[in-house]
Amino acid sequence: QVFLVESGGGLVQAGGSLRLSCAASAITFSSYTMGWFRQAPGKERELVAAISGGGGITDYTDSVKGRFTISRDNAKNTVALQMNSLKPEDTAVYYCAAGWRLLDTTQPRNWNFWGHGAQVTVSS
Repeated sequence: QVFLVESGGGLVQAGGSLRLSCAASAITFSSYTMGWFRQAPGKERELVAAISGGGGITDYTDSVKGRFTISRDNAKNTVALQMNSLKPEDTAVYYCAAGWRLLDTTQPRNWNFWGHGAQVTVSS
């Protein structure tokens, strides 16, 4: 059974930083694209950032470009999301996801495995 376990969420003031981490088990980690999604109350789940299996290709939603950085360590089966200059609109539950041979990374239904989520709250 595949497990994705997020850590690092919490409460931070606007302008602050948080780092989310996700540890994967029972998965050929380097074969999977890894991503971070978020879902705010009353909104659809959206892709925040994704990184290819080898780590050479990254993609971000426009609203976080220049502020968030996704990275992975295939030796440790972990993926991280460094979030800087946080804004109140970044408040959401953040989910780690793993996807194999994804044609469209933006659609949650295309991803294979999910973590349980980590709450990030940014106060103004």
